[in-house]
Amino acid sequence: MEKIIKDNAYSMNRRAFLSKSSMGLGVAALSSLLGCGPAGSKDAAAGIDPNADLLSGILGRPHFAPKAKRIIYLFQSGGPSQLELFDYKPLLQKLRGEELPDSVRKGQRLTGMTSGQTSFPLVGSPFEFKQHGESGAWLSDLLPYTSKVVDDICIIKSMYTEAINHDPAITFFQTGSQQPGRPSMGSWLSYGMGSSNKNLPTFTVLLSRGTGRPFGQPLYSRLWGNGFLHSLHQGVQFRSGKDPVLYLNNPDGLDSLSRRRMIDKIAQINHQQLLEFGDPEIVTRIAQYEMAYRMQTSVPEVLDISDEPEYIYRLYGPEATQPGTFAANCLLARRLAERDVRFIQLYHMGWDQHDNLPNAIAKQANDIDQASAALIIDLKQRGMLEDTLVIWGGEFGRTNYSQGLLTDTTFGRDHHPRCFSIWMAGGGIKPGMVYGQTDDFGYNITENPLHVHDFQATLMHQLGIDHEKLTYKYQGRRFRLTDVHGKVVKDLLA
Repeated sequence: MEKIIKDNAYSMNRRAFLSKSSMGLGVAALSSLLGCGPAGSKDAAAGIDPNADLLSGILGRPHFAPKAKRIIYLFQSGGPSQLELFDYKPLLQKLRGEELPDSVRKGQRLTGMTSGQTSFPLVGSPFEFKQHGESGAWLSDLLPYTSKVVDDICIIKSMYTEAINHDPAITFFQTGSQQPGRPSMGSWLSYGMGSSNKNLPTFTVLLSRGTGRPFGQPLYSRLWGNGFLHSLHQGVQFRSGKDPVLYLNNPDGLDSLSRRRMIDKIAQINHQQLLEFGDPEIVTRIAQYEMAYRMQTSVPEVLDISDEPEYIYRLYGPEATQPGTFAANCLLARRLAERDVRFIQLYHMGWDQHDNLPNAIAKQANDIDQASAALIIDLKQRGMLEDTLVIWGGEFGRTNYSQGLLTDTTFGRDHHPRCFSIWMAGGGIKPGMVYGQTDDFGYNITENPLHVHDFQATLMHQLGIDHEKLTYKYQGRRFRLTDVHGKVVKDLLA
């Protein structure tokens, strides 16, 4: 009993000390976090600038001179078939209906959707391929607009991943881990490099639903989540409805001046909580309120495309004026890039074509072809392509054999992680280049394999970041986007 009393007394003395010294320690910690002193600040209520250091990034400056200032990632959710778009395999047409040789498959893992098939009939693309540009790259007739900018893009045919199902595969591309809970790529960049525009989020997300399989694989907000980083670094989704950002507008009966006073009072209360508890998330909360207030003006301005000239609408296509479409989101991505938003993530759903692939992929390619090419042209004519890295691609590819019944008019393709195609443009990436090769069956990589972590390391390198040095200590371990893998692919760099 005497020992318990002594322990309690010690505990109370320690708490009393920390409580009494909280003002000095709290102010010191807050000043360190925010990079400012108590006097001459912007926030009259709290005596501090609650956004200064959180928005500047933990690195302060890049590890080396960057080639790119921002990324626009056109993520094609569902797994586009490389065999219908970029990876021309005439042998598959010649062998149509014949069995996939065991010597090609090599016992590789299949999904539960085709592992029970007794037959794996090969099937080539029903669409024509032609060579384009000075590079002579083969592109499908499904991509007439992309073929016109082929000398501005770098087509990678040798991407591969270990993930074979959608959720882990998309999570892997976005966070560097197949398991949920890690920060997304945009969150890592926000944490490391901070914001270039304090009136807009560092990391924005735009979603569109394709016509190929409109009710296919769903997406989850954790794909643009901050994981164990401060919540200020999570992606902010811009929606196509009445409220582009949820809970941003003032409630009925509350004007801007009243909102400002309310935020000041909340900041004052949060500041007192910070001094008492020392929770760094309170600093994030203060910054989020301030960001939301500034976004009330900046977001409507960036989403109002009425000032765009008519030729821009024609460039991006007829759907550019229809909010929520891929074309409209590509146009918004350019507007966000102009305003120095660092990471702009577009997700376009509908590529998961296990059946009815010829009809579905034609619709899906039509959704994205003109707008993707328009984005390249638009950035280039504004002098922005050289420091904007544009990426197009999904989480894996599709099989060279038919899933289910192969008929004269239709077939499907299952997931294929062993090889698939993406493209990149701008941001110091070598243009007019085809990187990597696959075998004549389009099943295995034969030249220059490029893993997901290599891809991530290369993107970060173009932004001036050493992927091994941008880390965050969590639960006793230092984490990074590329986990313990990844190398910069120098052959891709201009």
